[in-house]
Amino acid sequence: MAAHAIEFVLLFFAGPALFAYTRHRIPAIPALWVWTAWCLYVLLRDPNFNREHLWDSAPFFRYAPSIFAIFIAALAIGIALIRRYAPELFLSLPRSKPALWAALMVLYPVLSVYPQGVVFRAFVFDRYRDLFSSNWAMVAASAAAFTWVHIVFHNRLAIVLTGFGGILFGLRYLQTGSLFITSVEHALYGCAIFTIGVGRSLHHAEMRRGST
Repeated sequence: MAAHAIEFVLLFFAGPALFAYTRHRIPAIPALWVWTAWCLYVLLRDPNFNREHLWDSAPFFRYAPSIFAIFIAALAIGIALIRRYAPELFLSLPRSKPALWAALMVLYPVLSVYPQGVVFRAFVFDRYRDLFSSNWAMVAASAAAFTWVHIVFHNRLAIVLTGFGGILFGLRYLQTGSLFITSVEHALYGCAIFTIGVGRSLHHAEMRRGST
């Protein structure tokens, strides 16, 4: 258990801090893919890991009303805040760079969202469950790791947004045991953020400027 605790701290807190605050030219997305591949390797070697957690779309329609109700409410609040405090940013990406926006809508869920789900939901919940005394503690640990890794963007708004997201997605994974469902929910919020005008807070250009 102690070894897993040390591993958790090194992988999910020390590692991202080192990545964020040292000079390097390693792109974040390929680094995420390598991390995801290692996590998948560990998970698939574990005979106790239920591989259905990696997809299992069957329960989706049972949870869809809750997913979309929360999302619509959050989206309405987000749009209202942007229109009130930064109206120049509203729909800035689809208006100024429609091709990039369209590419993000297609590629972001596949290349970023699902890999993050493997690392911060499936891997964290399965490998470190014995470290935490309750489901709430497990969700909090997953959310903390998910939030902390976004320090690579050197942006406070990214930390705030991913803090809320980490709790929501962790609770959803605990509830459903499905990366398909949590990835759909994660993708909804991520694509909405890029669309309504605050996507630059989660853009890798911000990270590169912060690390130079």
